[in-house]
Amino acid sequence: MSTTHGLLHGDHRWIGREVEDTASGRRGILRAIAPEGGNPRPVAWLWPKGGGTEWTTDPAALANPAPLTPDDYRREER
Repeated sequence: MSTTHGLLHGDHRWIGREVEDTASGRRGILRAIAPEGGNPRPVAWLWPKGGGTEWTTDPAALANPAPLTPDDYRREER
């Protein structure tokens, strides 16, 4: 189930985790699910783990999230 927040951002269980973009073959940190420009259809916003230029992809192209670590669980408790 997805909900919408300010700036039309939607929830996704993998936000903040490294994921694969199967459309490009790249991996990056999922930063948001939100519309891009004037297009109302949401896209996934990814950022390269080591830094660099953010890119977008179809949320359906997201796969293979990095495993959760103990640090991830501590962040979720805050």
